[in-house]
Amino acid sequence: MLNEREIESCYLGQFIPVHYHHNMLMDQNRMHSFKSAIHYAVKPGAKVLELGGGTGVLSFFAAQQAAKVYCVEYNPDMVREARKFLAMNPNGHKVEVIHADAFEYLPPEPVDVVICEMIHVAMLREKQVEVIESFKRRYLAKFGGPLPVFLPEAVIMAAQPISQEYDFEGFHAPIVQFQETGVIWPGTVELGQPAVYSVIDFSQPVDSVFAWEGAIMIEKGGLLNAMRFITKNVLAIVQEQSTTIDWLNHYMTLPLANPMQVEAGDMLHVAFQYRAGGSIPSLQASIQAQVINQKVLEPAPAFA
Repeated sequence: MLNEREIESCYLGQFIPVHYHHNMLMDQNRMHSFKSAIHYAVKPGAKVLELGGGTGVLSFFAAQQAAKVYCVEYNPDMVREARKFLAMNPNGHKVEVIHADAFEYLPPEPVDVVICEMIHVAMLREKQVEVIESFKRRYLAKFGGPLPVFLPEAVIMAAQPISQEYDFEGFHAPIVQFQETGVIWPGTVELGQPAVYSVIDFSQPVDSVFAWEGAIMIEKGGLLNAMRFITKNVLAIVQEQSTTIDWLNHYMTLPLANPMQVEAGDMLHVAFQYRAGGSIPSLQASIQAQVINQKVLEPAPAFA
């Protein structure tokens, strides 16, 4: 019998199918960004822990410089996959794949870097925030400070008003959509700039509830019928060059319950609230958007 956490994990995406992990290996943007960030963050001889190892590829990147990598994976199918793949690759012997729950596992020794890629757009579905916060409490209780470096180090989340086409060969269906970044989508019209609603710094305590209320200036008139959610993961901060190594999730577009016509110059008041790791419908149901007098609220900061 599955316990409550296992049931929730299956529902919310913790047991991602094997083929989906294979798709992640073929995502060149994701792979290149993580490889670059891990190469920077993991120094020669370091001890590394990966929480939620999947195929083991991120642990493999770490093993090229680390002395030891602990790779924790809860899904037994992925444990077998990771062990098989790591045995085929250079320095795979440095990686110990451990079948354990990331909510409970602690390494037998202090580590220098913790890699955790349980990342979904807007920190929904997967348990990135909850797993890291649980780890920090347990790690400090066992080893004391300082905490390891986390990868990603930070996350910037933003919301953007858009007009989204929902016609599918004459069939009107407002649905949740995921879109690649850096691609022009003919059925998508940006009505305003993205507004930052949360900045997460994993070296600091992270609240499990994201609640935002702010204003966004409408720059282009049209039918406002969706909000696009943008998640930029700051994988590593390269202090020597005053730059960052980033990975941008696919955009997530959520249809609004009550579409409205807007004009350039309108001020849009937006509010929503959801729990980290929660379901997409929980965020979608909480979104409130209405045009307000421009003097009521100042615009939210734009997403860069």
